[in-house]
Amino acid sequence: MRCPFCSNEDTQVKDSRPTDDNQAIRRRRHCPNCGARFTTFERVQLRELTVVKGNDKREPFDRDKLLRSMTIALRKRPVDPERLERVVNGIVRRLESSGESDIPSQLIGEMVMDALATLDQVAYVRFASVYKNFHEARDFETFIGTLGDEHA
Repeated sequence: MRCPFCSNEDTQVKDSRPTDDNQAIRRRRHCPNCGARFTTFERVQLRELTVVKGNDKREPFDRDKLLRSMTIALRKRPVDPERLERVVNGIVRRLESSGESDIPSQLIGEMVMDALATLDQVAYVRFASVYKNFHEARDFETFIGTLGDEHA
């Protein structure tokens, strides 16, 4: 692992333990070159996933991008970050265990929408406004009008 401070490639692991949710390994590292200490987190990846966009462009699946997009939707909302981590882990696990390596971006978007609908209604509407490309206030009204129908 490369030192983030001096770029030395010879860092040493001083301590290793699972995270509280057992989804990653937390490693405390030390750089003998500059003396810096830093922490890394390593996750088990069951398979390489490729996201297939609507225009057929392909890119590697990025768990952090998924987490960031959900975090933006949940900004200033009362949702525990650990709960969000569990939801993201669940989505990643479902994608990895689907048996497919190529994942349509639309499927990921729908999974995020489903997850946000149960986590926080405001975040759900925020994400939907970007995901469904709302252009005007009427789009929000129409979408919010369907919320009562879906959860009645």
